[in-house]
Amino acid sequence: MPQASAVLPEPVTGSDFAPLLRQVRAAGLLERRRGRYALTAATDLLALAATATAIVLTGDSWWTLLLTLPAAVFWARIAFLGHDSGHAQIAATRRTNRALGLVHADLLLGMSYGWWNDKHVRHHANPNHVDKDPDVGVGALVWTQRQAARRQGLARWLTRNQAWLFFPLLLLEGINLKVSSVLDLKRRDARDRRTEAVLLGVHTAAYATLLLTAMSPGKALAFALLHHALFGLHLGMVFAPNHKGMEMPDPDGERWGHLRRQVLTSRNVHGGPVTDWLMGGLNYQIEHHLFPSMPRPVLRLARPLVRAHCRAAGLSYAETGLVDSYRQALRHMHDVGAPLRAERGNGHGRRAL
Repeated sequence: MPQASAVLPEPVTGSDFAPLLRQVRAAGLLERRRGRYALTAATDLLALAATATAIVLTGDSWWTLLLTLPAAVFWARIAFLGHDSGHAQIAATRRTNRALGLVHADLLLGMSYGWWNDKHVRHHANPNHVDKDPDVGVGALVWTQRQAARRQGLARWLTRNQAWLFFPLLLLEGINLKVSSVLDLKRRDARDRRTEAVLLGVHTAAYATLLLTAMSPGKALAFALLHHALFGLHLGMVFAPNHKGMEMPDPDGERWGHLRRQVLTSRNVHGGPVTDWLMGGLNYQIEHHLFPSMPRPVLRLARPLVRAHCRAAGLSYAETGLVDSYRQALRHMHDVGAPLRAERGNGHGRRAL
């Protein structure tokens, strides 16, 4: 299975990235923080256990639905740990990181670690590249006007209105992650498929047992749907500001070096400790993309070094507040659909004549 850490570049003599890499290494920011990760994992697991206990104690009541919020938030915390294991940030060996990823993703979330990690590796290698980054491929949403021009039928309507529909669509992302994980199993080799299928099955059985033991089937279904909706919304709100609306390399243009490719396609979000916690530290997206194996808790410490290096190299370093980051991302999606809205307006005008 490919590991996201593979995208960490080797230092190249004379490159514009090598001096920054040496600075970061000298500052000890690429060293693993096992104690910090152990504490984080223990805290998140205790929070999930407390939430599950509260579900059982609250029982067959509609008030139980209030617990979907902490359940979604701490599922996201678990997802962050699965993300970090894929980047080899936690442990020294591939086997241990994979085991951690399988536990946090497949067992605790019901989401395939192998599927997600393969997709994420390709994103890191070529962020915002329409031919190579699966995160800007054609799906429910599109990211370029060229992609938009090919849309037909319902998809064309969706593209015209995608900026308005973005947050409602995120409510489906939690379920989409589960469906995509199961569908991907068929392309895996037999050993990986068997391991992940078992873990996904155990997760599904445990999750259903918890809910159906605590409440009626109707309330259990309502809880599961709301929980997954909030989980998808939370994850989407963490990852959407990072790249949407940033530069997209021309597939037919010059090949960018690592520094330019990662910095110009990424955006940081500032906002203080609350923002850092809710976004898991991934709001320091520029630093994360430059150094994917850097432990997530220390990304903020690398920010001054990276920012100064970008200034010296004459590279734009994009950083803004949380609300403005969403505004920029939504404006980009709105602009992508603009030709389709203009075409529709012209068509209405012709019919009116």
